[in-house]
Amino acid sequence: MPQTQYNLHLKGFVGGADFDRNYVDYILAKNAGKEVNVLIDSLGGNLATALSIAAAFKNHGKVSVHFVGMNASAATIASLGAAHISIDKNAMYLVHKCSTAFFEWGSLNADQFRTLIADCEKAAADLDKLDVNIASMYAGKCKKKTQCLLDLMKVGGWLSAKDALEWGFVDEITDLDDEPAPVLTDAVASELAAAGIPLPNLPVEEKENPILSFFEKMAAIFQSKSKPQLTMNKNYKSICALLSIESIALTDGKASLTDEQLTALDKALEMKLQVISDLEAQIAALKAAPAVTSTAIVDDGKQTQAAEKSDYEVFCDTVNAANKLYNEV
Repeated sequence: MPQTQYNLHLKGFVGGADFDRNYVDYILAKNAGKEVNVLIDSLGGNLATALSIAAAFKNHGKVSVHFVGMNASAATIASLGAAHISIDKNAMYLVHKCSTAFFEWGSLNADQFRTLIADCEKAAADLDKLDVNIASMYAGKCKKKTQCLLDLMKVGGWLSAKDALEWGFVDEITDLDDEPAPVLTDAVASELAAAGIPLPNLPVEEKENPILSFFEKMAAIFQSKSKPQLTMNKNYKSICALLSIESIALTDGKASLTDEQLTALDKALEMKLQVISDLEAQIAALKAAPAVTSTAIVDDGKQTQAAEKSDYEVFCDTVNAANKLYNEV
């Protein structure tokens, strides 16, 4: 069954870092006796690695494989050891006859040609044995005759998810929202061509049109210039008084000031901050000074003059003055 979370994500080249037998063994051992969910998205690779992984899945016994994207060759073989195989409805599936790299360049005489031909015939015989073995594995999964699978491998065409289900390669087709349909990119097409695999009938990756992009950018520039700008005046009393102006013009919520005006604002703010600093120093000094106390009671019956403020009253007045000045800044 498809899962939202997978224990293994096998992608890229079978036998590469993202599709490695040792890592598969590690995950299976870590989940011994538990169900293991595997996501496969690969165009194939090394047959030996695929056979090894298929055997590991079979020995574990509780492995479910889910195919997404484009899957071919060794990637499909690796899944054959799983207890359950599902495929996304947009995914592709391909089986083909085994192949091996062949390089020969130079000048050969008759004897060398005969030796080369003998070597090629031996390689062909080995590939025939591999094809029969792989076809037998596919046949076991599909519940069909081996020759039937050999014929399909010889054709080597791409199968849709529905085709793969009808053949018996998979047990279930899924339709999940988070699984995008595969797209044929230049990189994928190059890999398929290098492996001799036919290109599937898939949407081609869309590329940015540089000419269209240029005109879209030019249109955006002219649209921004032709867009009407909202201008209004606001009267910031303190700032306007300092700059000796009546109001400040705002365009789309932004104001523009000259360098001279900014300099005047900076100097005024610096002076205000200095005054506040001086007042704070005076307050600190008053806090540190000892309070004056008196036990004498004076009552001469005469009209008394305004009593001298206590240190506490002076302190309160100073704080109030500082707050008032700070609020005006």
